[in-house]
Amino acid sequence: MFGNLFEEDFSFISNNHCEKGKKSKPRDSEPPAPRDFTNLSGIKNQGGTCYLNSLLQTLLFTPEFREALFSLGPEELGSLDNSSKPDAKVRIIPLQLQRLFAQLLLLDQQAASTTDLTESFGWNSHEEMRQHDVQELNRILFSALESSLVGTSGHDLINRLYHGIVVNQIVCKECKNISERQEDFLDLTVAVKGVAGLEEALWNMYVEEEYFENENLYRCGACDKLVEASKSAKLRKLPPFLTISLLRFNFDFEKCERYKETSCYTFPIQINLRPFCEQTEMDDSEYMYELFSVIIHKGGCYGGHYHVYIRDVDELGNWQLKEEEDGLIEDEALGDTENAKVVENPLVVLKGILSEEESKQIPMDQLGQKLLEKKGVSWNKKYRKEYGALRKYLQNHPHIFQFSPDENKVGLKEKHKLLFKSDSQGQDLQSPPQKNDVQWNSEKNPTRLRDTSAGCHWFDLNDSKVQPIKEKDIEKQFQGKESAYMLFYRKSQLKRPPEARGNPRYQIPEHLLNEMNAANTELQKKRAECDSANNGIDLHLHLSSCYKFHNGALHPSLTWKESVVDLTIDRRKTLGDLRQSVFQMLESWEGDMILSIAKPLPAGLHLYQILDGDELTLDGIGLADGADVFVWNGKEVGGTKVMTGPDHAPVVVNVLRLAEYNEGGKGQHFTESQHVFSCSTKLGDLRRALAPLGGIILKNGSGPDKEAKNWEVFLEEDMKETVKSVGLTDGCSVLILDSHDQSFVNVSSGNLTAFTYDISWLQVKNYCRTEEEEKHVKITATIETVMSDIKMKAIQELQLEEELVPEDYTVKEAELKMGSLLGLCRGKAPTSTQLFLYFIVGSDQNGSPEMEIVVEETASVKECLNLMLEKSGLSGDNWHLRRIDWCYEAGEALSQENATLKELNVCRGDTLVIAEGKLPPKGFLKIPIWWFKSSSHKKHGENAQEQVNGVTCKMEALQVSPAGDSPEYIHRDMDLCYAGSIEIAGEASLEDLKMQAMTLPCFQEQIVPLPSFLRAWTVDSKRPGKLLRNNKQQLNDYKLGARVEICIEPLQKEENLGPHELLLRVQMGIPGERDYYASTDLVWDISKECTAWALRQRVASHYFLPIDKIEIAKYFAEKFEWLPISSWTQQISKRKRKKKQESLQSAPYHLKDGDIIGVKNLLLDDTKDFSTVRDDVGKEKQRQLAFEKRKSRQTERLQDHVFSEEKLNIKHRKPEVALSINVGVFR
Repeated sequence: MFGNLFEEDFSFISNNHCEKGKKSKPRDSEPPAPRDFTNLSGIKNQGGTCYLNSLLQTLLFTPEFREALFSLGPEELGSLDNSSKPDAKVRIIPLQLQRLFAQLLLLDQQAASTTDLTESFGWNSHEEMRQHDVQELNRILFSALESSLVGTSGHDLINRLYHGIVVNQIVCKECKNISERQEDFLDLTVAVKGVAGLEEALWNMYVEEEYFENENLYRCGACDKLVEASKSAKLRKLPPFLTISLLRFNFDFEKCERYKETSCYTFPIQINLRPFCEQTEMDDSEYMYELFSVIIHKGGCYGGHYHVYIRDVDELGNWQLKEEEDGLIEDEALGDTENAKVVENPLVVLKGILSEEESKQIPMDQLGQKLLEKKGVSWNKKYRKEYGALRKYLQNHPHIFQFSPDENKVGLKEKHKLLFKSDSQGQDLQSPPQKNDVQWNSEKNPTRLRDTSAGCHWFDLNDSKVQPIKEKDIEKQFQGKESAYMLFYRKSQLKRPPEARGNPRYQIPEHLLNEMNAANTELQKKRAECDSANNGIDLHLHLSSCYKFHNGALHPSLTWKESVVDLTIDRRKTLGDLRQSVFQMLESWEGDMILSIAKPLPAGLHLYQILDGDELTLDGIGLADGADVFVWNGKEVGGTKVMTGPDHAPVVVNVLRLAEYNEGGKGQHFTESQHVFSCSTKLGDLRRALAPLGGIILKNGSGPDKEAKNWEVFLEEDMKETVKSVGLTDGCSVLILDSHDQSFVNVSSGNLTAFTYDISWLQVKNYCRTEEEEKHVKITATIETVMSDIKMKAIQELQLEEELVPEDYTVKEAELKMGSLLGLCRGKAPTSTQLFLYFIVGSDQNGSPEMEIVVEETASVKECLNLMLEKSGLSGDNWHLRRIDWCYEAGEALSQENATLKELNVCRGDTLVIAEGKLPPKGFLKIPIWWFKSSSHKKHGENAQEQVNGVTCKMEALQVSPAGDSPEYIHRDMDLCYAGSIEIAGEASLEDLKMQAMTLPCFQEQIVPLPSFLRAWTVDSKRPGKLLRNNKQQLNDYKLGARVEICIEPLQKEENLGPHELLLRVQMGIPGERDYYASTDLVWDISKECTAWALRQRVASHYFLPIDKIEIAKYFAEKFEWLPISSWTQQISKRKRKKKQESLQSAPYHLKDGDIIGVKNLLLDDTKDFSTVRDDVGKEKQRQLAFEKRKSRQTERLQDHVFSEEKLNIKHRKPEVALSINVGVFR
């Protein structure tokens, strides 16, 4: 109903990014987060369900509603396990609501999901993404619950808690007769506009009286006359829970738009309703109500977000504000030091953790993790300074703790385990045991903090987020864009039993307790697995015994897999633990073990820093997932001393030398080899190694992936620099020039004069020879090489003696790519003012060979045609030129014979067609003629072909072009077929056109006495379009255009339609079937009026039926839809009928010649559905096409990064859709 009036605001959502070195896992595979310090659960937003979440939390924190719902057992509601059985009557909505409430109370997760509940409502994904009004939802949800609980003990649940009565009274001032009317309510709606607060609004509604006097009198039933009277309303019955809806949204009739009232509107925490009630003699406590929930709307009229402030009546949550927490910590710090020491004793903490474990021993890393979870701080931060490392501390207490043989697991000795259990049981005896206890982590139930404002604990529940607030924070919601929208009050007399306080398990059925127990166990298991997976890192251990050092780096002596051992370890473990794990894996290792960070480089494996500090964690020393660790003795590998660190990292350098002969391909003019040098190698040593006989060394400063134009010479003073200091890295190229190559170097600038990556090659193919195998050669060139040089080199390579004209284009100007294939042909090359064109004769591409010609761009079309005819050996003047269209077929004719090729935008490489036949003289039209056989009109819906304007067009089946010569091509099964073309002057009349069309061979088979027995249509999009009237009118007056096509339809009698006569195709519906009889022509005179009433009269007289016994509709073939033509004019008054009525030729009907009008005979067929089966099929195809287009547009939008943020932030309003909840039948 409200559409996107309350559209969700997602601006608060941000993206989380994984930290470096941590494994990223899909969010779906991770278990939900546990509850935060408030110990209350939020609800996940499914996209637009914040309004639902706010109402559900309010119902959950209404204990009487919650417990009444829990009191209904499976014997009344059924079981969700049987919901799929067809005969089982399972009341799914209350069952899912019970389950959701149990999850919110007991399941240890930050937020619960409402997916199962909304599925029970019958909502789909679109409904979950669309936000509605929470006031509307409140009424619909209560109605659905009432319907679901029919026949159970909870049938009156809603009425019992929320039902109230308002009585409206009118008192006669003369006879004092009271006329009253009762109204039931589940919630009260109060005005906001012009009202200061809730109490004033209630006063206006239930205290103020309205008077009937003067001209506004009331007819009293007792007096039987008009009298003065007073009207008032009172609350007759008050419900235990009073729901009040605030009318925040109004409509501005001047601006014609909705708006939100943001003015100040106060409401009390406690309210006395005595002044507004009919009976006021009871005690004040009967009228006192306390506020316990405020649903808040944040945003404007067309978008926003809901959240709720709730008072925790049963004190189920931990309420403590941040500033009060800080004060509490200070007070504890100033407390008794002895007690503090007892609490901080790590021995008690560790014994408590180990005693809770079911298994006798747990791994050391798990013990550290559990300590972190319990105390909120790690052992190293809290205890290490005073007590030392955790492992050592446990080893110093052997009488209490017992290690496994490998010392990786630890547990309590049996006697201490029994002692600790008995102590804990003795403490438990002081407090009554809880029945049906649900498993909770001990850290999730911290000791409840006492507060002076007990019972007034307020929380802000905002979807998944829950945080405590003060009671005075409610005042902030009196006004503004974020303000109160619904208020929930409870009677002050309603008291909660002591056992319900702080007990979320109170009154929850046994089966739900068991289900939540199992779910909590599964959650703990998943969190442990996820924690282990998130903190586990994979290390690649490289063993020195499997490596050898040569060529400046470490290389495996075996295969890579055999030289590397993978190890998975928790990142929170220490380096000492890692070393111990490696020792255990390598039982045969002797001597010292050094672990070093290694990195695979192009030259091989290189070692960097040594890992030191066994007490440090792996995360602390920066050991990331996938790191390479080299295990060695720290001195040598295979008897060879290994230098470590970044200063000794090996670098692979590409060494280039000029080759003696050019082999032709790109980069083949030099030889290339790779050499490895240490970063600390000096350039002098590098030159002696690479050029022992002397020479010049140059570096490519542009890098390996760029054009190598910037070659720099290393000067003599650079020889003392190292490889690292001069910027040589892996993949850099150096060029060694011997003394005879130094002519390439400009000594003053230190750069090359010309070189080398720019040099590439082009292929030149010889088309001058007549043999089948045409020879081609590669010619070396740069982008600045002139084409004439390439041609001369090709002539020499191919040993051709002919002297050809040299071209003046460079390779760059000719827009050639290196490696392109060129053809060497006989003849002169075209100049810059000449065009090189292809042409063929006729429209058959396969049968006619393609020929070439060079002409001046200033040549006329006629001159170009003569040259082409001469070259192709044709003669005569019965030819003209056409362009080739995108389908590579003969297209547009070059009709301006005296225009130049340049003026007609004929370009180099274009292909023209020499077509047979003369062009029509100036002022003449060449019109293709189509023949329409209308001896019997097809029924609507016959076959699957389109019917438009009453004609079933099957032109798609034709494979002949209107420009082709196929006058005899006629399909006998076609209603529309090509007959030929005619040439006719524009001054000729329509009658002349029909006469000339009658001379075509196709028409001679038909008997047509006169042109008036023919009907002419234009052809639009392969279907009849505009009807041509008046046989004496000139063709030019119709403004047909150069590419017009005409469809000729034979008639059984003469026809001379006037300008005010409309030709329609009417077809009567077949009773009882979704089909129609054959259509017939109906001529309708619209000179007087073209209205729905007049058309109905004409159609009724055509079929000899009463006008009130027919229904008519126009068919829109492109949409497969029927639009009924309304008969509203039958009911209008005579005075209104004088007003000019809208013409059917305007919107929405746009009635024109050839339109199909469907007719329903109500005497035989009372169904007003005009559609056919074919329409259903057509609409389904259109929906599929629209879906595919929408999907492709969405894909394009996702890939388009051009739109600005301002455009992307535009929100389009969604259509308004009514909210509903589907409920089964249980009566």
